[in-house]
Amino acid sequence: MSEQSPEGGGYEDGPAQELPEYAERVLDVAELIPPGRVMTYGDVAEWLEQGGPRQVGRVMALYGGAAPWWRVVRADGVLLPGHEQRALGHYRAEGTPLKEAGRSAEGHLPRIDMRRARWDGGDRAEGHT
Repeated sequence: MSEQSPEGGGYEDGPAQELPEYAERVLDVAELIPPGRVMTYGDVAEWLEQGGPRQVGRVMALYGGAAPWWRVVRADGVLLPGHEQRALGHYRAEGTPLKEAGRSAEGHLPRIDMRRARWDGGDRAEGHT
């Protein structure tokens, strides 16, 4: 099976298929995350009270190309493998808090500073479902 890029649109053949309801809900949450902030895959699933981190990750891989995919991240703050430079450009443009990598870090790429960047849904958490 091949990996999908954040620009992906799924493995569609022929005309566009209707977006599954769960995927639509995940993408709606991604759209709510303010610039400079992030939610983990698990945070999104918990906020929706449905699915888990893997299901959210799958939705983002298949359908997240038009959404701000860089705002839905791994819990450890590591940048999306294969898309680190594109994500880093978005984070820097939006002012997302980062932890610069030490010299011993593989690839010397920063991580997201999860303590400062993580968004809990704020005022929009009421009536989210």
